[in-house]
Amino acid sequence: MMLQKCQWPMKKTIEIKKDEKGFGTLYVNDEPFLILGGELHNSSSSNLQYMEKQVWPRLKELNLNTVLLPVAWENIEKEEGVYDFSLLEELIFQARREKMKLILLWFGLWKNGESTYVPGWVKRDSGRFFRARYKGGELSQTISPLCKNAVKADARAFTVFMKKLKDIDAESQTVLMVQVENEIGFLKSDRDYSKEAEKQFRSNIPEELEKIYGISGTWSEVFQSDAAEMFMAWNYAQAVEYIAAAGKRAYELPMYVNAWLNQFPDRPGNYPSGGPIARNKKIWRNIAKSIDVFAPDIYLSDFEGVCKEYATEGNPLFIPEARRDPVTASNAFYAFGKYGAIGFSPFGIEGLMEDTRQKQDKELLEQLQIDVLAFTSIETGKYLKETYKILKNMQKLYFRFKGTENIHAFMCRNEHERGTIVSLSGCDLELTYRPKGNERPGCAGMIIEENESEFWAVGYNTDIRLLPKKSSHDCITIICLEEGFFDNGKWSSGRVLNGDERSMSGFGQYAEVRHYIYCKETTDEKEG
Repeated sequence: MMLQKCQWPMKKTIEIKKDEKGFGTLYVNDEPFLILGGELHNSSSSNLQYMEKQVWPRLKELNLNTVLLPVAWENIEKEEGVYDFSLLEELIFQARREKMKLILLWFGLWKNGESTYVPGWVKRDSGRFFRARYKGGELSQTISPLCKNAVKADARAFTVFMKKLKDIDAESQTVLMVQVENEIGFLKSDRDYSKEAEKQFRSNIPEELEKIYGISGTWSEVFQSDAAEMFMAWNYAQAVEYIAAAGKRAYELPMYVNAWLNQFPDRPGNYPSGGPIARNKKIWRNIAKSIDVFAPDIYLSDFEGVCKEYATEGNPLFIPEARRDPVTASNAFYAFGKYGAIGFSPFGIEGLMEDTRQKQDKELLEQLQIDVLAFTSIETGKYLKETYKILKNMQKLYFRFKGTENIHAFMCRNEHERGTIVSLSGCDLELTYRPKGNERPGCAGMIIEENESEFWAVGYNTDIRLLPKKSSHDCITIICLEEGFFDNGKWSSGRVLNGDERSMSGFGQYAEVRHYIYCKETTDEKEG
């Protein structure tokens, strides 16, 4: 089905705005938009019939509003200079029919540290499009970021792709953002050892880096033990900037790059060396200025630590890939509540209603130092759909207080942590974490204060008790405690909890919402 072209020029209506705290919010037609997303498996979107039969039907009950799916360079430019966008057009049509927004992942020169999604004519011409080499000269499957011919070819294709998006989608705004490449970096080596790379690595660092770091010298002199990784970060960031800038000149949508995170054993090459991990962000932020968001793919257990690393220096937090086990359903509350994330997206979303414990390639995951549970769905979908349902329906309240002191988030960080105290305007909350297993969400959630005597609580596996403020002599009295739900922003009351139910208030293994109204009065006796 051919999509109708849009009339142009028109007002730019998709953008990321930042508040004074650096929190970012995605706006569509000047309205805030919360990305409740899911990323498809890599090959799902390569076939329309597969999407119709195996993907869209599985997404209906998950309460998503956005799907992240790849667009591969090899599928749109099979012959050099000849472009075929029929697949892209049909994917956008399907998304519109399903009333779903899209984020498109440009699988161009680099995907997971290799160059497997480039067209056949690129793969066959290793002279024109030379590949990175390992130490000793062994050839890799990764086209070198120093290869200008390859970067220019990718940029040309990406520009045509973005022009096409502008023609067919600028008015309907089905596509919200574009990811440039995927988990960029060089695997199995700290750096490229090709002839071209060796020559550049022995030279002084570029003048631009001299200005950024205030020092000159060779790569090894300036960066010492981190020289190889900084060398790759510079070259990848330059290449991505060239590609992204060309695409934005065609159609100015928000763009981001995602990161395969470093982890134990923390040596570049065990993860893609030179990618936009936290310690490389100074180079990436200064060089790849056309990139709006640097986004972590979070499969590690230290969810809070990763969020903290990326929600800094004005970088909006966006999590395009997240764990597939049930804990991801509770992590979403923490990402939105604590760090004002613009979006959250578990990987392999079309399979989250299944139990995949026996389907994982454990040997491969162990080689990549990845926790098997991070890629294992234990009926995760039944929990995530409840999280997304709540967030979708209470987002008016959320956006009213986003970026203020009225929103609080909590999360159990390890099995030894028993709970936490959250300080509100009029009282303190004693949150006690309930025991849980691997097949349940974590103990997490968020609190939104309506005013000094009223708040909303949402979360998993946590008990709540109201306390007077520390060192005060106040008496806290609960006026009303009710369960219920939001429906398109409007609160609908359920049971009013009292008696034993009040003393045992909290959340179980499924996400729940509670509404509290309370008052306080001092118990101090006045003299005289």
